Formats: sequence, structure tokens, C-alpha cells
Amino acid sequence: MDNLNIMIVGVGGQGTLLASRILGNVALQSGYDVKVSEVHGMSQRGGSVVTYVKMGEKVYSPLIEKGEADIIMAFEKLEAFRWVEYLKAEGTMVVNDQEINPMPVIIGKAKYPENIFDTMRDSGIKLQTIDALSIARECGNIKAVNVALIGLMAKSTHIGREVWQQAMEEVIPKKLLEVNVKAFDAGNQR
Repeated sequence: MDNLNIMIVGVGGQGTLLASRILGNVALQSGYDVKVSEVHGMSQRGGSVVTYVKMGEKVYSPLIEKGEADIIMAFEKLEAFRWVEYLKAEGTMVVNDQEINPMPVIIGKAKYPENIFDTMRDSGIKLQTIDALSIARECGNIKAVNVALIGLMAKSTHIGREVWQQAMEEVIPKKLLEVNVKAFDAGNQR
């Protein structure tokens, strides 16, 4: 396998760091070298959180530069839009169809951008969207948004279902495993 560069972008509290741990575990179980870099930003105040996960035969740096991401997994629409320049021309954007107002919108200094998905599609971006919040709610825990999104993203890789299952078992607490596996499978079947 050539290197696979994945960016995980979202807002603090959405589970981006757990998602990066699952992806890192999947890479290790698949026998790949892996580097994970967590850039927290203003996560405790609802700000952007970015994590880089790079896997392959040999990975030298955990950072992903503009135009290098094979996959960007965005937990929120505006975050997808903010980080789109990091996506390769032939890359895939996997996005949760959720809007979380940033502080300028909350205080009335800005408006949430309209037609984000149309704008990205019009510029030729390969876009996969999912209502991960509804899936997580249906599965029994709204915090499973991250794993529902991973399920959708997993379709863009060649990594088998059993590897994802094992990674979830090793990273997710047992009491939350069942609901997260349901969310993964629901996202993967969309």
C-alpha cells in the first residue's frame, strides 16, 4: 500500500481524538507504520480540532500539508469547508451533515455559509455525506457520531471489516462498544 493520509477535522467534543486512535489502531493491526498527530486548537471552547493520521509501509512525518490528504473526515460541514485545501485532487471528503455554529455566528457577527456541499461539488470534490448524528441517535448514543462517520470512511479503504471491529474493541470502553459497532455498521452501509 502507498501511504494513506487522513485528516480528521471537527469541533471540540465531537470525538475526533477517539477517531484518530481507532484509525491508528487499524493501521497497526494491518501491519503498517503509522504516525498520528493531534492538533487540539481551541477544542475546549468549541474551536477547530485537527488530527493527522498517516499510514503506509514507512511513514516519516505525522503532518499532512496542503494538497496531501487522501481522505478528509469532517465531523461538521463548515470544518470540511475550512480544510478542503488539504485534500488531494483525487481525494475524498467524508462529511457529517451537521452544522455547529462557530462563535462569530452565535454572537451575530457572521452568518453560517450556505450551500457548502454544492460549492464543494461544483469545484469537483469527491464528496460523501452522511447524517451521522441521526445514525448515532438511532443506535442509542449521540456520541457515536464519530464512529458512524468512520464507518462511511472505511468504505474508501481496502481494510477489512474484522480489522475495524478489533480496533474498536481495543479502543472503545466495553460498556459503549455495542452502540458504537452498530453506528459503524450503519455508517458503512450508507
